[in-house]
Amino acid sequence: MQPVANYLGDRIIKVNHAGEHGAIGIYTGQILMARLTAPKMVAELREFRSHEQRHRAIFGAELQRRGRHRCRSYWLCGMGGFLLGAITGLLGSSAIAATTTAVESVVLRHLEYQLVVLQGHDPFAISAISSIVAEEQQHHDQSLGHVQAGTFWPRVLTPIVSASTEAVIWLGLRL
Repeated sequence: MQPVANYLGDRIIKVNHAGEHGAIGIYTGQILMARLTAPKMVAELREFRSHEQRHRAIFGAELQRRGRHRCRSYWLCGMGGFLLGAITGLLGSSAIAATTTAVESVVLRHLEYQLVVLQGHDPFAISAISSIVAEEQQHHDQSLGHVQAGTFWPRVLTPIVSASTEAVIWLGLRL
């Protein structure tokens, strides 16, 4: 039987891999629509997407090393992410920034928790997770810089996107 800590590491890596696929979907949808609604953000969104593609590859390689399949929520994350990205991309720069800030806030909180619970139990998972934290923080901080306090979209989208991101992570850990 596999030790509990390794099982948890496997589940976390699977969910993180699916989450990165979802993030790629978000940025792809946003890039598609931002060309019309927020063209000044497209270069930044492309940069963020390239980071997420690398993050997905890191978690994919770790899954392969472990001999594990990807999470069952992988395609759901990708399609849901694209839909979220396209909708918020249509709403313009404020909605795009609010969405990224909300998603990354939740993701960063989960990554920090993962590092704590896996400490001393799964050095490979810790290494994979640690390698992406700085770029996820960068996405959060840069996007937060675009959010204008008191504007409509951040007030509306932040709780919805945060709760949705939490729900996807929760579901992924149970599939």
